[in-house]
Amino acid sequence: MEPFLVITREGPVVTATLNRPDERNAITDVAYSDEIAEFCNSIGSDATVRALVLTGAGSAFCAGGNVKNIRDKVGMFAGSPYELRNRYRTGIQSIPTALYDLEIPVVAAVNGPAIGAGLDLACMCDIRVGAENAIFAESFVKLGLVPGDGGAWLLPRIIGMSRATLMTLTGDVIDAAKALEYGLIDEMVPADQVLARAHNIAGRIAANPGHATRMAKRLLREGQDMKLGPMLELSAAYQALAHHTRDHEEAIAAFLEKRPPRFQDA
Repeated sequence: MEPFLVITREGPVVTATLNRPDERNAITDVAYSDEIAEFCNSIGSDATVRALVLTGAGSAFCAGGNVKNIRDKVGMFAGSPYELRNRYRTGIQSIPTALYDLEIPVVAAVNGPAIGAGLDLACMCDIRVGAENAIFAESFVKLGLVPGDGGAWLLPRIIGMSRATLMTLTGDVIDAAKALEYGLIDEMVPADQVLARAHNIAGRIAANPGHATRMAKRLLREGQDMKLGPMLELSAAYQALAHHTRDHEEAIAAFLEKRPPRFQDA
């Protein structure tokens, strides 16, 4: 079977493309979740990767789960309630934990529908660029289900509790313009420009020292749940590390010498 993810790289920017266009890139198998988690773990240890772009092949970003498989209770939806609970915990829920732990900044190029788990996947990224024709829905209740992969934690942190409640309890679809108004996406661009725009943002991130962007991302993530005092302590520790990196010294030298920096990811 072909890999679920197609991986390409240009310099310090890696692109991961969900590659099941005939299935609208739905996450239909535990193996898909495992592949995403393993990919995150593998690139996280590569200091030369400074940004990641996540997108979907074909007309959709990710359509969530396969509804026919859900109906038939097969594949990742098979088994007793106990088995199904454990499959969620060890399967699709490995994706939010892997992306949360990934310190590499992630830009989502939402090239089409992001529905259910697909919307949650976009919310796991740090920055989202949406195509004008993209649509978004936290649609679990439409199928008599609940967000099973972290959406109830992710969505309120991005668009606020009131709007997240509205999207979650109605399951209604919103268009890209409404998603931009909500702050669910950071930019809306023509469909044929969404990947290029995401790469532009990733490139601007990757132009900075990787140690700085990785630790800054970690501070932003941890700051969602920390009090100010512990956050200041963590910030001081990270800053002390940053001061003693070669890329920090190179950035300072390049700034003072008015020249482009030459980072070594060290």
